[in-house]
This record gives sequence, C-alpha cells and structure tokens, in this order.
Amino acid sequence: MKVKKGDTVLIIAGDDKGRKGKVIKVFPKKNKILVEGINIQKKHVRPRREGEKGQIIEKPGPIDVSNVKVICPKCGKPTKVGYTKVKDKKFRVCKVCNHEFE
Repeated sequence: MKVKKGDTVLIIAGDDKGRKGKVIKVFPKKNKILVEGINIQKKHVRPRREGEKGQIIEKPGPIDVSNVKVICPKCGKPTKVGYTKVKDKKFRVCKVCNHEFE
C-alpha cells in the first residue's frame, strides 16, 4: 500500500470529493484508510448509567485507498507514488517532481 499514516491526501471520489485530510489509520488487509474529517458517520450511543443522556457521536469511517491521491510534501500537488532504492533503502517518490519522501 502506497499510503502511510500521517500523509496528506486528496479525495478523488465520493461525497467528499475535492477535500483534503490527514491519514489517521491504515488498514492494509482491507485496503482502506481513515482520513481526518472525511466520511463522517453518526453513531447513536445508549446511556450507560441512570440519569445519563444518550448521544450521537460523529466519527470518520474508512475509505478505500483507490479513492485518494497522496499530496507531495514538496510541490503540494496530488500525485501517484513510485519507489526507488538508494543504498538498500527504499524511498517513496513523487511522480510529478521526483522528490523522495519517507
């Protein structure tokens, strides 16, 4: 998977198309990611104790990796990610400006 935790991504499909966000969590086996502020879902929570009120919690839901593009930290453009090897170390590379990033 070419997207990592902490990357800034652009959403290219779905209801949040065109919005940017930071990757919170990655699920490689499911090929999905959690993006901060994107794909917000509402969850109804029952009261746990007597006298406590029930509430509706909003939290981000997983989004498929194919619906996002990584934003290059150097040029700031959405890009595809490639790989290059330098002295037995593998780096991700921006396909637009050839900038290496971790």
